[in-house]
Amino acid sequence: MAEAKINPALIDWNGRNGLPDFAQISESDFSPAFDVAFKLHEAEIDTIANNPEAPTFENTIVALEIAGDELSRVSSIFWNRAGADTNDAIQALERDISPKMSRHYSKIGMNEALFKRIDTLWETREALNLDLEQTRVLERHWKGFVRSGAKLPRADQERLAAINERLASLGATFGQNVLADEKSWFLILSEEADLAGLPDFLKDAMAAQAEARGEKGKYAVTLSRSIIEPFLTFSERRDLRETAFKAWIARGENGGETDNRGVIAETLQLRHEKAKLLGFANFAELKLDNTMAKSPANVNGLLMQVWEKARTRALEEEADIAKAIAAEGKNHDVKPWDWRHYAEKIRAERFNFSEGELKPYLQLEKIIEACFEVARRLFGITATELKDVKAYHPDARVFEIHDASGALKAMFVGDYFARSSKRSGAWMSSFQSQHKLTLKNGAQGEIPLIYNVCNFAKPAEGKPALLSLDDARTLFHEFGHALHGMLSDVTYPTVSGTGVSRDFVELPSQLYEHWLTVPEILKTYAVHYETGAPMPQELLDKVLAARTFNAGFATVEFTSSALVDMAYHTAAEPPADPMALEAKVLKEIGMPDAMVMRHRSPHFQHVFSGDGYSAGYYSYMWSEVLDADAFSAFEETGDAFNPKMAEKLKLKIYSSGGSMDPEDAYKAFRGKLPSPDAMLRKKGLAA
Repeated sequence: MAEAKINPALIDWNGRNGLPDFAQISESDFSPAFDVAFKLHEAEIDTIANNPEAPTFENTIVALEIAGDELSRVSSIFWNRAGADTNDAIQALERDISPKMSRHYSKIGMNEALFKRIDTLWETREALNLDLEQTRVLERHWKGFVRSGAKLPRADQERLAAINERLASLGATFGQNVLADEKSWFLILSEEADLAGLPDFLKDAMAAQAEARGEKGKYAVTLSRSIIEPFLTFSERRDLRETAFKAWIARGENGGETDNRGVIAETLQLRHEKAKLLGFANFAELKLDNTMAKSPANVNGLLMQVWEKARTRALEEEADIAKAIAAEGKNHDVKPWDWRHYAEKIRAERFNFSEGELKPYLQLEKIIEACFEVARRLFGITATELKDVKAYHPDARVFEIHDASGALKAMFVGDYFARSSKRSGAWMSSFQSQHKLTLKNGAQGEIPLIYNVCNFAKPAEGKPALLSLDDARTLFHEFGHALHGMLSDVTYPTVSGTGVSRDFVELPSQLYEHWLTVPEILKTYAVHYETGAPMPQELLDKVLAARTFNAGFATVEFTSSALVDMAYHTAAEPPADPMALEAKVLKEIGMPDAMVMRHRSPHFQHVFSGDGYSAGYYSYMWSEVLDADAFSAFEETGDAFNPKMAEKLKLKIYSSGGSMDPEDAYKAFRGKLPSPDAMLRKKGLAA
């Protein structure tokens, strides 16, 4: 009876190789499906908790690993829609489901009988003869329950559950507010003078955006990074750059219903209260307890070490920009809407090439091919596009992934173009993670079903999609995450793929970026979209020589954001006015006036649209220390595709998931833990 209320397409995935049949799913299916899936999961949890037999790893931990399959399936499809193709109905449901989901898992975390079984296993783990992966899985479950308040008095448990429920609602609201501001703002240009300096690829993308908004024959500046950044780079119209830039950094801070400042204040207050309930001095200590960094002091130590070098370099870059402005006969100060524009002019002069000259060689199709070719050469996998298989949106593309023996390894969905129904940024997620357990239906294990979402500007009909170098890096980055999921080779879902600590999860993605600029890859796949000619060696040399250009700017943008994140979550008391704290931190560290944070607080989705990267934005840099050192391991052999290093990388980093401690995994690959030196050299911030 219960299962009959769920649209079978939501839980019985009979599409190609186990993909959902997305065409059979409508938004009205989700609400009843969640109601039933919650009940089914609750019944399974009660069965495990009330098992009269003594707790064993099999009847408790393994049972938990495979419980809630219906809820996992409904959830994965829903959250995919909420992020990548939302609408008013989905957003209303997201506001309803987020607190319900939190309430559901809080109830499980407060199940005394269930925790007693897990705690018994944890206390007697030495006698259970568990292997390393099983020990890690048991630890994850035990710590997860403790963090859910399993050891707290009942009243504190209930307060913690209420906090988590409210935080879930606030996270959903924050993300929806940012999307609303991004969706509602656009600047229509129609006069030729408004387009001064804009290259054809950008005008084509802006024309497509204008037409999508009912302004055919005109051009639209939008707040999608793939439009706004090149507009700020190339537009000669300083007044229009200023207008667009101020709209971009004001997302979530425009007053009215979509203003996120109150959301941030309440979020920080509740996170602080949660940390105190669980026995931590602040939320950062809670979040860092189970990471490589371990403590706020370690995080801030790394960030400040890099900050000083980055700020010094950025001020030198600012001085160069001031000279370029003066050389044009202008006398205005360097403002944030000037930086990208003049940095590009300086790069063009210093290295004798521009982003506009490079972009015709960076076709989306070819960069996708390059991603797959690097994976083939490193890990022996191949990708085949299935043009007859429909994904959740017409723009999303489906690929089969096979290993070197020809066996099916994974399914991959690539969703590359920006649209108003998609939140900004780029991310990897999964419909299903790899594991080897026997499921309730008797199936033995599951292959990973992974997807990447990006926000590249969609070209006009019949035109190729051309990427910036940053766009191309983003594509490689997200595919690195995808490989982490697709190459997973573990037994238990909890430690599958990206189920690792937050400051280790960015290693496979950031490391993969390095292969984009391996000369033989660029020579093969960076070909002109009109002539098919490879990028000239002279231009390739210039691109490689310019890799650290503007590094001060990029590093200051990032590091200031990470420092503000840490300040929010280490404060002795949560700030009543978060914007005042943001301003205070930036003043104390000496943020250059001509720059802003990469993510100002009111649209800092990493930190406030859920808590995934809260007190964790630093993790990109922590992983960058690892990835710079890891790629050096290949460089030291003289072969970017060294087979022995690639096999070790696959085994110890990409395939092991969370089955090993991240420090042990890295040392198993590299033989040692790195210092920041290689990372600083890669950025050009150290000799």
